[in-house]
Amino acid sequence: MSECSHDCSSCNKDCSSKSMVEKPHELSRVKKVIGVVSGKGGVGKSMVTSMLAVTLNRRGNKVGIMDADITGPSIPKMFGLSGKLDCDSTGLYPASTKKGIKAVSVNLLLDDPTSPVVWRGPVIAGMVKQFWTDVIWGDLDFLFVDMPPGTGDVPLTVFQSLPVDGIVIVTSPQELVSMIVEKAVNMAKLMNVPILGLVENLSYVECPKCKEKIYPFGEGKAKDTAEKFGISAVSEMPIKKDFAMQADKGLIELFEGDELEGIANVIENLK
Repeated sequence: MSECSHDCSSCNKDCSSKSMVEKPHELSRVKKVIGVVSGKGGVGKSMVTSMLAVTLNRRGNKVGIMDADITGPSIPKMFGLSGKLDCDSTGLYPASTKKGIKAVSVNLLLDDPTSPVVWRGPVIAGMVKQFWTDVIWGDLDFLFVDMPPGTGDVPLTVFQSLPVDGIVIVTSPQELVSMIVEKAVNMAKLMNVPILGLVENLSYVECPKCKEKIYPFGEGKAKDTAEKFGISAVSEMPIKKDFAMQADKGLIELFEGDELEGIANVIENLK
């Protein structure tokens, strides 16, 4: 397979052509690939990836997570995964969470998970490809790809090399972040990848006594942004300490809440 050798931001070529998609491992049978993206960091993209995976897993689907944020991996920590992945002459085997979600991350390949990954873009992109071509995912209904923020090497590699069926965009309610969402939207359109939903994280606080929703950054920003870009499925995620505590303790599979059910419905209907 040949690599894209031109500046995708200034040409009319169809870089999303299926001829550029890499073949998965011969023992992998992945039905749908869902990317989770954001225009900038710090908006809770890995949290949303994990919670969507858990939600679909709870519904009886076979789910995996590819941690494509090579320099800032978070997935193993959230699921309490440690140790190194197994491999043999056949390929690389993903780790499995307590509830059976399969996961691959660079932190599960390092001797010390706190060691920084100081690699250049092409090496990082090559690792992401290997997570698709060399990992034995087995039978999966959905593979979630937790991408690094922005529109650089890794998102481009994922869009070109994996058969992405759609993406979920994660943002937060500040005006600056909402503006940056447009970059992710435009990249998806450039690559002809459907946008399945928009998640506004840190959207509101719920009063513990009266259950009133308080919007510290203003109400309705997620819906306005979704309407602007023609995105039908919208989710508002609350500022909730339980989510952070469960993620920090590796117990994200225990989270409670139905905030992502609507987007999960859209994803599940892709089958």
